[in-house]
Amino acid sequence: MLTQSTEKYQQILQAAKRLYEQDPDWVTFFREVLGVDGMVRSSFTSLDELNAFEHSPEYEQIQKWLVKLREQRNATDTESEPTRVITVRLPKSMHEYLRTEAHDLRTSMNKLCISKLLQVIEQDLIPAERSGGTTERKPALASTNSAPQHTIPQQNHQPALHTAY
Repeated sequence: MLTQSTEKYQQILQAAKRLYEQDPDWVTFFREVLGVDGMVRSSFTSLDELNAFEHSPEYEQIQKWLVKLREQRNATDTESEPTRVITVRLPKSMHEYLRTEAHDLRTSMNKLCISKLLQVIEQDLIPAERSGGTTERKPALASTNSAPQHTIPQQNHQPALHTAY
């Protein structure tokens, strides 16, 4: 007997498969299946439910279909949705790493970055936001000092990279 979650996973997979078999462009597939108003987010209202689905074999299959659709057509060829541009500030060493990785994989930095953005990232691997431009210092592990924690101003002087690829 299938559990309620397993049944829901299978229903989403079957709906995604029907859409995939219609050979849509990858943007349409992403929007309808994984987008903000897509079937996955509509089906899982809590972050825990969504997170559980993102670790399922069904989600993995949907990701594989998305990759195949991305291989068929260039994202700039699609007219199904307007394109938006974001600026990401990153250290020069990280930019160079991405450029080298894209070259090694014989792809563009744009395709590589979109691929990386489509991957599931565990919440504990995302740094917490700093409130008001300050961050609290973490106490040392062996510290027995019970003095109040101080905040230090955030200093970020990295220039924005506006490079088109």
